[in-house]
Amino acid sequence: MHIRIVAVGKTKERYIVDGIAEYEKRLHPYVKLQITVIAEEKRPVGISAANEEQVREWAGERIIAALPPGAVVVALDVRGRLLSSEDLAALLRDWEIAGKTSIVFVIGGDLGLSDAVLSRADLQLSISPMTFTHQMVRLILLEQIYRAEKINRGEPYHK
Repeated sequence: MHIRIVAVGKTKERYIVDGIAEYEKRLHPYVKLQITVIAEEKRPVGISAANEEQVREWAGERIIAALPPGAVVVALDVRGRLLSSEDLAALLRDWEIAGKTSIVFVIGGDLGLSDAVLSRADLQLSISPMTFTHQMVRLILLEQIYRAEKINRGEPYHK
């Protein structure tokens, strides 16, 4: 299976960068993983709601351009569907069985995702009803994909 994460903005915190690298290494035997970073728009402090929407739209255009044809697109959004680790594992397994071997997880910046990206998604998924930084979501998502792969292979994972 080929999994791509398309995310807005660089990961700056060293501990998150290290965690992402660790899960990239752990996932290597299970999936082909690619992380694509979309540049974050610079914007002034106190930006208006209309300008925030424009920033989301610009990022959305770049996100959509980065989506490979035929891929299953999962947009991470706080209003999305909540899944257990087991449910995520089952969903990935079902997609793989159905021949959908290219999955793209999309993580927006601090302003979220544009309506165009949310409309393009095959699934809108929420990591949690709690709020996390978009950088931290990358690490949490990678850990959950790793956990799902271990579950699907019947391998123990309790860390």
